[in-house]
Amino acid sequence: MSILNQSLGYLQEILSGHIEDSKICKVIYERIAKYNYASAEQFARDLTVGETNYLNQILQEAISYSNQEQDSERSRHLNAIYEYLYI
Repeated sequence: MSILNQSLGYLQEILSGHIEDSKICKVIYERIAKYNYASAEQFARDLTVGETNYLNQILQEAISYSNQEQDSERSRHLNAIYEYLYI
């Protein structure tokens, strides 16, 4: 599994816990499942402003939690996605 696929896999895992609560979350989750992105940058470019803002919040919380749990690999992968949100 490539780093990108693993990063998006971690993101999907996080999103799966929020699908029932958020329509935006469900749309992003389904987009990841549907498209085979070649890069995190390509994935980030496909996001709307609202989706970007949503992921900004979710990823900050997830990265913080990963750091608290000392899961540096997960944190690194989630940070890779987070970095492309505002490029």
